[in-house]
Amino acid sequence: MGFFDALLGRSKPKRANLDDLFALPPAALTLQAATGFTPTGVGAVAFRQVEGAAFQSAESESVALIGSDPAASVRQENDGFGFTWQVVADENAEVVNLVTNIHAVNSALVNQGFDTMLLCTTVYFVHPDGRRMALVYQYKRGTFYPFVQLGPKQRDNPLEIQVKGILSNELPFEEDTSNWSALWDAPGMNDTPGAPELR
Repeated sequence: MGFFDALLGRSKPKRANLDDLFALPPAALTLQAATGFTPTGVGAVAFRQVEGAAFQSAESESVALIGSDPAASVRQENDGFGFTWQVVADENAEVVNLVTNIHAVNSALVNQGFDTMLLCTTVYFVHPDGRRMALVYQYKRGTFYPFVQLGPKQRDNPLEIQVKGILSNELPFEEDTSNWSALWDAPGMNDTPGAPELR
């Protein structure tokens, strides 16, 4: 950060570190104990798709890596906003395994030089009352935020703030809540816990 940035109160966003994803399994345990939200075993990586053999190779590499795991499966969806989502699931809802596979998707794209195409990574949770939550990792900012969907175009802001308080010592959280984008019915968000229709 330069002198004038410091003087004017500007700061550079934290750079992405994909290893931050490996902090999710213990954070999931903390979240479950504090709120009752449990992992569904489903997560996703969203990226802006581009044409070309190199990009297709990166996609194929990540799918092949996940395909070697008998408990894991993957599908691809377009969201209608110019982004493609690789939805990854672990049939045993094992967060460690899920995060490892999601990391493989991200790494395959980064290793092929497509890191600028990455938007976010999500890991999904469900409450016994049916509410859905995503912990979202913003690639360009290197931070997490929670998104709790109550229904069509309805989110639970107070609970999101509560989750930040619960997990702020375990995950690098986005401080600017204006960057907590809504991910209405994001691919994978409503998949059946432990029994995703994948592969």
